[in-house]
Amino acid sequence: MESAIEGFMYYLKVERNRSDNTVESYSRDLVRFQKWLADQGLDEPAQIGRTHVADYLVHLDKEGLGLRSIARARTSIRQLFKFLVKERLLEDDPTALVDGPKFPAPLPTVLSEKQVEGILAAPDRDTVLGLRDAAMIEILYACGLRVSELVGLPIRGLDLSVGVVRVRGKGDKERLVPIGDRALDLIVRYANEGRPVHDPQRRSPQLFVSRRGSAMTRQNFWQRLGKYARQAGVRGKVSPHVLRHSFATHLLEHGADLRSLQAMLGHSDITTTQIYTHVTQARLAALHSRYHPRGRKL
Repeated sequence: MESAIEGFMYYLKVERNRSDNTVESYSRDLVRFQKWLADQGLDEPAQIGRTHVADYLVHLDKEGLGLRSIARARTSIRQLFKFLVKERLLEDDPTALVDGPKFPAPLPTVLSEKQVEGILAAPDRDTVLGLRDAAMIEILYACGLRVSELVGLPIRGLDLSVGVVRVRGKGDKERLVPIGDRALDLIVRYANEGRPVHDPQRRSPQLFVSRRGSAMTRQNFWQRLGKYARQAGVRGKVSPHVLRHSFATHLLEHGADLRSLQAMLGHSDITTTQIYTHVTQARLAALHSRYHPRGRKL
């Protein structure tokens, strides 16, 4: 096994021109693997099967290694055996069917209601651009739209009499989402006072237009939202999707049910929507830890 690892290290350094740090990282992982194999009475690559590799990863887990360290070790072992097969020193790759550790999906970034209020208040509504931006941010948060749905929202997609917006989302699926009075008021004001300034001939079918009268781009809105977030003192990157996450989380925190939330977000599978229950649980745990005199210190 030692000669196989040495050959692989030479291959990485000379033929692949990998950095010293990369080669050293692979070497550490593989030397550790070699020592474990020796304890099992295994000395040659041909002796090693899929169960040995899987057992080694379980061993690393029992030793207390983190998921990322175990995943890196699996990658190192897998690359070694791929090299041995490529060089025809081995017929079969024992790592081919060995799954790596599953990383838990990171929870979405969610703003507090106070932070959202600060961003909503940031645009200068006495200017045409500020009025447009305020209306866009209000409807984004009020309806939980994707940014592509927001900038592509057609004028005919609004039903002001009922107070809903008709959204065409992923897979060309259409859904109806309630708007809310504040967003409605701003949309009406923008449509009457702001939009005609930039598109007096009403050539664009989109509700929100740029200075030139064309539809807003995602990049333009993203940049303007980030500016208002900084203006409101909100740290970190605030993307349109963060407001969508905040919309969903705040609804759940105020008693909305998952099925209704799924319909409003346009999720085809409710398991996608369920991530927000984890977010609310995490937020509740953090609040309990922070404010309860006997709260667990996280």
